[in-house]
Amino acid sequence: MIMVEKLCKDYPISHGRKMVLQDVSFTLRKGQKLGILGCNGAGKSTLIRLLGGVEKPTSGTVTSQMSVSWPLAFQGGIVGNLSGFDNLRFICRIYQVDFETAVAQVQDFSELGNYLYEPVKTYSSGMRARLAFAISMTVDFDCYLIDEISAVGDKRFNERFKKQLGDKTAQRSVIMVSHFYGVIKEYCELAAVLNSGILTLFDDVTDAIKYYEQVLLGKKITF
Repeated sequence: MIMVEKLCKDYPISHGRKMVLQDVSFTLRKGQKLGILGCNGAGKSTLIRLLGGVEKPTSGTVTSQMSVSWPLAFQGGIVGNLSGFDNLRFICRIYQVDFETAVAQVQDFSELGNYLYEPVKTYSSGMRARLAFAISMTVDFDCYLIDEISAVGDKRFNERFKKQLGDKTAQRSVIMVSHFYGVIKEYCELAAVLNSGILTLFDDVTDAIKYYEQVLLGKKITF
């Protein structure tokens, strides 16, 4: 179970502080999949970073009783001067993953070829994304944090990632943020909308999509 209580986050700006998240609260049980919709700049990525422990909240708490992944595609933990191979070795040591098995999986999924043994700083942004996702799939977590998977890589890689992600998370919890409701509808059974730092929860994904479309985007859709 993950319990988020009155989570707030603000940042200093030139004329004071900007509130990004305001009293966000929800509970996610093991096996549940929660999709969070929000426009660009709504605070979705900030929320994912807080849940993953990449940043600390201004106030409020995140209490987890299960293992939680780093935000998938987050590249802040990848060392540019090291090769993809050595980055993978380091992560395998931290999470006690069999290295030989992980190397085979990353080589197959990332399709980096010999670049896996080159410094990550020489990679293109797409290559870094493929490495980050491939490494993410080698570690078993109880809950996976996913930020905008629809915007990652080329179409073919994105489809491969979606399939592997579906297999990997079939019996696990997911917290996914996106501004594309189709992705949320495909993967999630619960949904919420983040708007002006306030999170509104819905028991039905369709209701969340309607709220997102009608209230935030001024559109009317039918299902």
